Amino acid sequence: MQGLTSYGHGIYAVDSGYTGTGIAAIHLIEEGGRAALVDTGNNAALVHVEEALKATGLKPEAVDYVLLTHIHLDHAGGAGAFMNAFPNAKLVVHPRGARHMAEPSKLFAGVSAVYGPERAKELYGELIPVPLARIVEATDGLELSLAGRVIRVLDTPGHARHHVCYFDTGSRSFFTGDTFGVSYRHLDVDGRASIFPTTSPVQFDPVAMHASVARMEAEQPVAMYLTHYAQLTEVPRLAADLHRLIDTHVAIAERHAGLPGGEPRQQAIEADLWAMVADEARNAGWRLPEADWRRLLAVDVELNAQGLDVWLDSRSA
Repeated sequence: MQGLTSYGHGIYAVDSGYTGTGIAAIHLIEEGGRAALVDTGNNAALVHVEEALKATGLKPEAVDYVLLTHIHLDHAGGAGAFMNAFPNAKLVVHPRGARHMAEPSKLFAGVSAVYGPERAKELYGELIPVPLARIVEATDGLELSLAGRVIRVLDTPGHARHHVCYFDTGSRSFFTGDTFGVSYRHLDVDGRASIFPTTSPVQFDPVAMHASVARMEAEQPVAMYLTHYAQLTEVPRLAADLHRLIDTHVAIAERHAGLPGGEPRQQAIEADLWAMVADEARNAGWRLPEADWRRLLAVDVELNAQGLDVWLDSRSA
């Protein structure tokens, strides 16, 4: 099946098709004929997951868990549709996110404020509520059994206060959502990946992000599975790059702390973020033309600039 990648250990990445190819993955974990899905993408991603289940010989009734790393809609927008499609599944989500999955109107209002109502509707469609009885709160240390395969929850703030990561003991790997940044395969050079932190528009916390990354490093994982995008195996090198670039983001923001908040400061921050990206491109020897990597990273850079602007305001609040 096109858009389905197997990594062994019963782990697959399903390309959600969100805004393009190779941008957002939904991960499928299979064990003993049972399945868990990590993140959902938007409603339109459901068809791709249904095709992936069919390709791997699994029925919709085999899905035991839909595991959300956090409730930003590129990760959780399809949760209601997925729960309708998978009748035996429990939705696992950070305690801060549970009520929003049961009543998602505030989520849509929040994303509409970022993208505008028309673009938000185009990206995510109608958000479907999930019955509270089918929601499990992903508290720190919670262990879930997938046909005996243990998946453990870690509370990992930094990108968002409602973020968790999932440690799969069967493969000694993490499913990291956005806490371990973004790393698009388009930018790989001879299999060597590049990585960037993602601040989120409103809840970036660099101290917490450093701590969350370090906490995952301490488990000595074999691989990280990012929503944006899929498997990374050079974990120590990429973790070091991530720590370095978190600090670079903070330094860029602080450079413009004296400017008034809002669009002028965001634009100044964004210009410096693009200069940082250009440095990374030169150092890594990206082969993708500059126009293409700018197009690929445009949304991430814009949202990181917004997040840093909000973070500066939050420090003085």
